[in-house]
Amino acid sequence: MACNPFHRTEPGFARLYIFGAGGSGREVAWMAEQCWGSGVELKYLVDQREYLSAPVNGVPVELVSDVVDDGGRFVVALGDARVRRRAVASCMAAGLWPVTLVHPRVEMSAQVELGQGSVICAGSIVTTNVVVCEHVYVNVACTISHDVRLGDYTTLSPGVHISGHVEIGTDVFIGTGANIINGSQGAKLTIGDGAVIAAGACVTKSVGAGTLVAGVPAMRKR
Repeated sequence: MACNPFHRTEPGFARLYIFGAGGSGREVAWMAEQCWGSGVELKYLVDQREYLSAPVNGVPVELVSDVVDDGGRFVVALGDARVRRRAVASCMAAGLWPVTLVHPRVEMSAQVELGQGSVICAGSIVTTNVVVCEHVYVNVACTISHDVRLGDYTTLSPGVHISGHVEIGTDVFIGTGANIINGSQGAKLTIGDGAVIAAGACVTKSVGAGTLVAGVPAMRKR
């Protein structure tokens, strides 16, 4: 049986707004249903009228500007950190408050700190003494080992593996299947703010802020 001290069968609210009705949004809706069944009403939010559509998989789509504070909570399902930041600001301006969403089939210890608005998808493993900051998106089947910190608005694509003693900054994007090797207690491997790690890369040394790296071992591309 999976160990997940952050899963709650009674969320304490009746409606969840999911900003973004694309692929990530549909996955988050599925996660919410896995967590709470029909006990929580789901609605998608968009910020532009051109993105309004018929219900997606039975879930209605609404403009965030039309939302009235009703005690609901929100989560943002967008991979781009810059867009995610704007979406969070729009939801907060509408009077909504973020919720942390953890799939029931995530394994993690009680020695994990989870920031508000973060999403941890199915099949992921988060071990011990890990800090996940605000509005972080950890996609399916990721592993995060001991003594790791994920900065605000960082995105882990499916199948990312992060070894121990790693410090990841804010707004970092890590592509599908990338691997980050371990640092050490006295010298953490660091990935700077806004860095991009390409899909399939193997990061063996620290990466500077705003840098794109790719390959095995990962080398700077810009």
